[in-house]
Amino acid sequence: MTTAAAAAAAVARGAGVRAAAVAALWGGGGGTAAGRRPRSGPARPLCTAPGTAPDMKRYLWERYQEAKRSTDELVPSIMSNLLNPDAIFSNNEMSLSDIEIYGFDYDYTLVFYSKHLHTLIFNAARDLLINEHRYPVEIRKYEYDPNFAIRGLHYDVQRAVLMKIDAFHYIQLGTVYRGHSVVPDEEVIEMYEGSHVPLEQMSDFYGKSSHGHTMKQFMDIFSLPEMTLLSCVNEHFLKNNIDYEPVHLYKDVKDSIRDVHIKGIMYRAIEADIEKYICYAEQTRAVLAKLADHGKKMFLITNSPSSFVDKGMRYIVGKDWRDLFDVVIVQAEKPNFFNDKRRPFRKVNEKGVLLWDKIHKLQKGQIYKQGNLYEFLKLTGWRGSRVLYFGDHIYSDLADLTLKHGWRTGAIIPELRSELKIMNTEQYIQTMTWLQTLTGLLEQMQVHRDAESQLVLEEWKKERKEMREMTKSFFNAQFGSLFRTDQNPTYFLRRLSRFADIYMASLSCLLNYDVNHTFYPRRTPLQHELPAWSDRATTSRAPLLQEAQAK
Repeated sequence: MTTAAAAAAAVARGAGVRAAAVAALWGGGGGTAAGRRPRSGPARPLCTAPGTAPDMKRYLWERYQEAKRSTDELVPSIMSNLLNPDAIFSNNEMSLSDIEIYGFDYDYTLVFYSKHLHTLIFNAARDLLINEHRYPVEIRKYEYDPNFAIRGLHYDVQRAVLMKIDAFHYIQLGTVYRGHSVVPDEEVIEMYEGSHVPLEQMSDFYGKSSHGHTMKQFMDIFSLPEMTLLSCVNEHFLKNNIDYEPVHLYKDVKDSIRDVHIKGIMYRAIEADIEKYICYAEQTRAVLAKLADHGKKMFLITNSPSSFVDKGMRYIVGKDWRDLFDVVIVQAEKPNFFNDKRRPFRKVNEKGVLLWDKIHKLQKGQIYKQGNLYEFLKLTGWRGSRVLYFGDHIYSDLADLTLKHGWRTGAIIPELRSELKIMNTEQYIQTMTWLQTLTGLLEQMQVHRDAESQLVLEEWKKERKEMREMTKSFFNAQFGSLFRTDQNPTYFLRRLSRFADIYMASLSCLLNYDVNHTFYPRRTPLQHELPAWSDRATTSRAPLLQEAQAK
């Protein structure tokens, strides 16, 4: 279920608005289902032929004004029941009473970083391009723009274009960028012989461009500086008519971003000025303490190095942070950690030195490096659905765990909180409600084929197109929402729905729920189902904003 659809369903129940009307206004399919009667207008509009409807223009605009009034009446009801940005959303039914062991990634799960970190990564990688890959020194004039890219975008390595793709492999026109310029729709359609990207051109399971694939999907929050740097260098080459090989550019930027991590540039900078880069989160300790107080076992598996994790955890949790965890594993090299059976664990001593001892047991208070999940399961016995693991990377953290090992999974999506706050604004609700109403009106009135009616419908289509562009700009001027294209879920949301049992903006959301709480996914009506019977619940399954405030 998309975030917008979830919000609409909760709003409909809380406000007592007729479910069928809300489904028509907010439905994921982009309009009313065929054959259903809209809130206003005739039940069965007659098909009109050219020259048979002398006053169709007046008739259609009357229906338009009636729909406008219906929308204006509905908006206050929606505004009185807004979704709580600190709620947890479920893709799969799961009871926390069944969870005995909680696992966590580190970066963007236990710890969050300030806006300064992405600027640091961008600048360091840009300098590596200049100093080590001999790129033009002029690219140093480009600075990191935090508002350019969003997560989940695809990059065509050979064509050097960045784009947003939906759950059905269709490119959202208007979101294809070469450098800093949008590629005209006609050129996109010519490049891809339409707007669909065939499966064989998509990235592999982990979102990488390999084995002949031409697409790379950027799923990591750390990839935002990488996308921005790619676009900046592409922009420089294009503006200065420099002939270049896009494949080389992609590889050089990827290697530079990687080196910022593996050469320790990022880690040293954060450790040197931890208050600048780490957002102090007292609630992280509160979450861990709550789980410990209820007898839950906890472990940490991260790709970050030992000293970096230790310093960060001391800052956000306290010097006794290891006492809260039963197992701590650093430099795990996920996702290889979940699949490669050959790498044994190594113990790391207090000075960060690797020991050669054979590991027979994973001891509390110790830190281990590398290893693999199969050895982890053998040493701990922590198997199956009693384990819940949280991470921010859909592929590296969650995919293998749910598909191969049967663990329950929780996705941390920081962007969710800001998107829900936007969706709670009156401007967004007014725009989206009218957009869906107008879409339903177009669907109903398209049967009128006379010339006068068609002129009116063309005006409506133009208005609808302009409003869709407006709704995109509410979130990000270039690419829109992380979770949906114009009417479909994004490819990102498709993978999120597949690999995460629950998702939330941060771990702090767990503080709003009892340790025995059961998450129930909302039964979303299919396109061929009537929505009325499926949304008759008297209470919302996702906390509404005013309910949370009352608590």
